[in-house]
Amino acid sequence: MKPKKISESTTTMTEMVMPNDTNPLHNLMGGNLMRWMDVVGSICAGKHCEAHVVTASVDHVSFHKPIPLGEIVTLQAKVTRAFNTSVEIYVEVFAADIKGGNPRKCNHAYFTFVALDDESKKPVPVPQVIPLTSDEEQLYESAARRREVRLVLGGRMKPADAQELRTYFDSFNK
Repeated sequence: MKPKKISESTTTMTEMVMPNDTNPLHNLMGGNLMRWMDVVGSICAGKHCEAHVVTASVDHVSFHKPIPLGEIVTLQAKVTRAFNTSVEIYVEVFAADIKGGNPRKCNHAYFTFVALDDESKKPVPVPQVIPLTSDEEQLYESAARRREVRLVLGGRMKPADAQELRTYFDSFNK
């Protein structure tokens, strides 16, 4: 399977916050934002894997700034790293008014998606990632640590076996 550049599957999605999307304070409901993030992330993952994917996990999500009714929300998703049958996707959320004024980053999260075979619905291998820029390289390198944290917290890895995390924390003791 041929490795792919991150830019080959980077996906951007734009939405307008409509009345049905808001809470009683007229701000975008967090659950609706998370749905949009999941959609853009799954499209990105599917493009990279050339397969249908399912959401396996979402890392810590914080809602930094409210997004009011009528604002334009732009979501950008990119692959950070591929593992055996899964990919980690970084999703960033930006908002601005209809004229493009008051642009700001409102949210981000890391999603993990697993690629599935169309017929058997079993996990399938995914293409590796080629990081080209320093930002892509940083996201790529840190993805292994985030994966170990997910595995440890999910009870699928013993903390003592988390080698990437141990190496990372040991680097602060030098």
